[in-house]
Amino acid sequence: MTQKISYQTDIRVQKNRWWILVAVGLFTFMSTLDGTIVNIALPVISSDLHILMSQSEWVVSLYLIVVCSFILFFGKLGDIYGKIKIFRLGAIFFIAGSLLSGFRINLLFLLLARAIQAFGAAMTMATNNGIITEIFPSTERGKALGTIGSFVALGSIAGPGLGGLILSRLSWSYIFWLNVPVGLVAAVIGAIFLPQDITFTKTALDKTGSFSFALGMITLFGGIFLGQQLGFGALPVIIMLLVGLVSFVWFVYVENHAANPLLQFKLFKNPDFSVSLLCALLIFITNFFFNVVTPFYLESARHLSPSQTGYILMILPVVQLFAAPVAGSLSDKIGPKLITFIGLALLLISQIGYMLCNLKSSIWLFIISIAIMGLGSGIFSSPNNSLVMGSVEQKDLGVAGSINSLSRNLGMVIGISSATTVLFAAMSMAKGSRVTTYLPKQPEIFIYGMHVVFNISMIICFITVILSGWRLFKKNNK
Repeated sequence: MTQKISYQTDIRVQKNRWWILVAVGLFTFMSTLDGTIVNIALPVISSDLHILMSQSEWVVSLYLIVVCSFILFFGKLGDIYGKIKIFRLGAIFFIAGSLLSGFRINLLFLLLARAIQAFGAAMTMATNNGIITEIFPSTERGKALGTIGSFVALGSIAGPGLGGLILSRLSWSYIFWLNVPVGLVAAVIGAIFLPQDITFTKTALDKTGSFSFALGMITLFGGIFLGQQLGFGALPVIIMLLVGLVSFVWFVYVENHAANPLLQFKLFKNPDFSVSLLCALLIFITNFFFNVVTPFYLESARHLSPSQTGYILMILPVVQLFAAPVAGSLSDKIGPKLITFIGLALLLISQIGYMLCNLKSSIWLFIISIAIMGLGSGIFSSPNNSLVMGSVEQKDLGVAGSINSLSRNLGMVIGISSATTVLFAAMSMAKGSRVTTYLPKQPEIFIYGMHVVFNISMIICFITVILSGWRLFKKNNK
């Protein structure tokens, strides 16, 4: 049962609602950005800490695994004890983790700091949509949720470009330290304008579901990343993968029998909700295929400086920033389903462009492909987010927001685990022996692996085009 008190009758809260959106949006942007910005720094981190490329991938993967493991748990905890309370606590963890991550000590210290950072990010991501849903009136809720969705989309795409610009002038520590002043500004805005929690759901916490889900995420994806280093035939890897699969089966069983489940499977019966989520999941997988491979292609294979790489990759978020508002306006006039279809078609074209890039191809081919990807992402993201949130009842908006955040982060962790697994497997096949890092004297082996990765991402984009086209065709024939 939920307490029947509304922020929408509080004049002070309504007066400050846009400032609240700024505070929530900034943390949403930073927490999503930190899942992507580190990718471009991996070659530098690998060199500075004297570790293999496959080991440096843990800096990104651990963050995403922790976020995915706890995002549903903190979403439920926010419903029970107060979303704003959990959000504030998450902001503290995120800022502290960002500060610690910048100290260049060793890989273990960096991973512990990233775990703290991810713990805070999970808290803010799990509660951001719920806070906005409760505070904004229904006449402005779609616009506010769309803005949060834009922060998420921009954060997931802008990382490599922004990271490259930072690395061109500063050490990799500042990729993390950038969050500290921005986070403090957002925290101060939140401290001034965020109200006290007044809505609580008096239900029991699904502890078994929370534990089984977190265990499944950590062991399954942890096993995949460990398998890249030890080989998938190693006993510890096999055990972790089996525990992960069993945990997810256990989770599904628990959720189907729980009175107050962590994840409400009934929402997936809505085809618009399910297809939109699936498309978002698949596109975030392809985004991370791009994020993992691109820094090594531009910096290692094509010998561009971090600043040159940063400028090239910044094309993507810049184009997206211009495309998103136009897509939003068109979506209101002709409907979001056609707009998302066009965006997905452009993303497919960009993957074909990447497939044609090699050591001798013009760098302009890669730049044009990036611009097309930015255009496609800008056209797709906001309308698809509106489809997700608009396909459920108002009482399920908070839950839908948490599931939406989970699908995006799950896409990121699946993307990075799949991309690195496929990349190293393809490189190993081309070389005829096991490869777990970039080979400076044999760049053609990396190019072979890159083409295999982009071939798979092209197939994934093709699937999203089919799904979106089916939904559009079904709508037009009703």
